[in-house]
Amino acid sequence: MARRSGVSARMLRHYESLGLVRPKGRTDAGYREYSSEDIRRIFHIESLRSLGLSLSEVRRVLDGPGFSPSELVDDLIRRTRERIASQTELLTRLRRIDAAGPADWADVLRIIALLQALGSESATRRQRGALSSGERDPVPVEALAEAVLNETDPNVAGALRWALARSGEDGLAPLAEALGAPEAEVRERAVQAIAEIAGDGATALLRDALTDSAVAVRRRAALALGSRGVAEAIPTLIGMVAEGASDVDAADALGALAGDPALAERIATGLVDRLARGGPDPTARRRLTEALADIPGPTTSRALAELSHDEDRAVALTATYLLTLRSAR
Repeated sequence: MARRSGVSARMLRHYESLGLVRPKGRTDAGYREYSSEDIRRIFHIESLRSLGLSLSEVRRVLDGPGFSPSELVDDLIRRTRERIASQTELLTRLRRIDAAGPADWADVLRIIALLQALGSESATRRQRGALSSGERDPVPVEALAEAVLNETDPNVAGALRWALARSGEDGLAPLAEALGAPEAEVRERAVQAIAEIAGDGATALLRDALTDSAVAVRRRAALALGSRGVAEAIPTLIGMVAEGASDVDAADALGALAGDPALAERIATGLVDRLARGGPDPTARRRLTEALADIPGPTTSRALAELSHDEDRAVALTATYLLTLRSAR
């Protein structure tokens, strides 16, 4: 029977001890005699076991006439998904340990401790894990990137971005993938992390983020690109000044870009144009006037001269003060 069924003799005896299969008789020599019904039952047992059922569950299925197949299959699907998720998590952890290149088991244990810290429910422990990462205790880049993208605590997020930036352009791949995430919050966190990584690769990703569908993502990218001297950020930065969205930071970024004389004229023209169509909002006009402070060139001088006679007294006083400063320089 073992040879013909492929089930070992030991397992056949185990089935009999559990009452799953009961041979109908024995030969004079004491050997078990299996009927055709016994054979069919053995194959049914093996088929059900192949679905992941335990032997006790197999017995319930075979001997319970009122047993619902749909309920059992639904339960098996749920349990299988849980096993897959658990095994996938384990595989990810193993890959990250391998990527860190541990030299010995002491390194492995340190990496595991760091990974556990990054996944902790305690913000303090997550922050300590990020700050403790370094050359001696390297954290796998993918683990750091995942932590950055999921972190909501601003202090922990800052520590994680610092740790990820130390990896250089090695950290860009998972962040680039995150720029395609459906959640705008995740894309914004990716841009924040990319902004702290030097190099052309990071700059290219920030340029791509300038066309993101979410305004918060575009603004984050523009601020980072402004500090890198990328002219494509100018329209978004001018819009931020007019709309009062991180307007001080945006004005500082425009001032840094204006160090290039060609860009200075472009920025001044953009600010003046926005002033001309700024509408009735007086605070927006004041912010745009103030943003001209660090923009050199004749276009800015002419604009401030005109604005010094503006109907809005606050705008006129601001422009007059800025003209005085420019004369002193």
